[in-house]
Amino acid sequence: MDTQAVQDSIDACHDAGGGIVRVPAGDFQIGTIILKSNVTLSLDHGASLLGSTDVADYPTENLSRPREGAAHCLIYAENAKNITIEGLGVIDGRGTHENFPRNRKGGRNTGIRPRLMRMESCQDLTFSGVTYKRPAFWGLHLIDCKNIHFSAVTLRFRNNNYNNDGLDLDGCENVLIENCDLSTGDDAICLKSSKNPCRNIVVRGCKMDSNTAALKFGTSSRGGFIDVTVTNCYFHDCPMGAIKLQSVDGGRLENVDISRVKMKDVGCPIFIRLGNRGSTFGDGRESPPVGTLKNIRISDVVAEVTIEDRAKAAEAVYKNLKVDPTPGVTDNEKSKAGPIMITGIPGHFVENVVLENIKISFPGKGTEEDARRTVAEDIDRYPEQFFFGVLPAWGAYIRHAKNIEFKNVELTLRDADERQKVVLDDVEGFVDL
Repeated sequence: MDTQAVQDSIDACHDAGGGIVRVPAGDFQIGTIILKSNVTLSLDHGASLLGSTDVADYPTENLSRPREGAAHCLIYAENAKNITIEGLGVIDGRGTHENFPRNRKGGRNTGIRPRLMRMESCQDLTFSGVTYKRPAFWGLHLIDCKNIHFSAVTLRFRNNNYNNDGLDLDGCENVLIENCDLSTGDDAICLKSSKNPCRNIVVRGCKMDSNTAALKFGTSSRGGFIDVTVTNCYFHDCPMGAIKLQSVDGGRLENVDISRVKMKDVGCPIFIRLGNRGSTFGDGRESPPVGTLKNIRISDVVAEVTIEDRAKAAEAVYKNLKVDPTPGVTDNEKSKAGPIMITGIPGHFVENVVLENIKISFPGKGTEEDARRTVAEDIDRYPEQFFFGVLPAWGAYIRHAKNIEFKNVELTLRDADERQKVVLDDVEGFVDL
């Protein structure tokens, strides 16, 4: 174990007023380390910091308790400033399901699964070049931090364990995420606001794939999401959806501009949801009032929505045998390849949404029965689009909304579909140009 050697180097740099902790080529096994102000952790090419597979190496007595999940983590910092993690090396949590199993009882996750990183109330943070792998739980979790720059960071978390989010930014301000390559089991970039707002966030030039979503706001939303720009990105292989803008715990979600996005092999391409779950994350406060969701612009998007069904695999197997596999497409699969969905709740509308220069290809396969479906409100439920089931529209389903504009929006089908292209329910001021 090299935990103490790494920590002693960090402490020595900090005590001297700042410095660089260099990790040379080689494998170094560590448990929890605490980064401190004015310290750069610099990994040479070929250097690997490997997370211990023994839970005893993740003590929590010197760590604050987070608002969500347990305190265990590999890399930690709190109330620190001017921290950099850089280089061409690897930080590998080795958090596989075999090493850190998720024990699920009564709908809750138990068992110790350390985050790869947690930083709270820090400022002036730089992440450059390093590859991060295999967290047991969330990946890089920053809470109430300011002035953050992610540049050329690589994440390799997919199909490793449960809840492997990529970048979780909770209540962070002044953030630039650029030229990153993020492959994650759970949400690739997830903005949260359990207490304070996420504000002034820029994402550009990034590639993302995820089992759940490339870009997600929420579900924690009490502080709100204000002034977010995402541009020139590639989202691929996201079977549960690509863009999810969600406010269900109060707060303001507004002034969001997403542009120049290419999507390939994604599920529901755009999901915008205002709800009323009202979670307080156990802090004893009263449930917040319903929030607001408005002033959203999404433009210059080209997307291919696919059904991740068994039909393709079966066809490949049986093609040469000239046997019809007739596997069909399940409702669950169709719901995960659903249309654009924009929905508030009765009395609380999503407002001022502009979709411009959009071209989306949908798989079709909707039936007459699908076209007659009634969509539940699910006002206080955790918000995933496929939870609403197969929708009665194949292109866009809009409900409880005001001032929704489609400008040069081209929605097409690759197979027959008996549903309507666009369904409006309790919508004021819809414009399709």
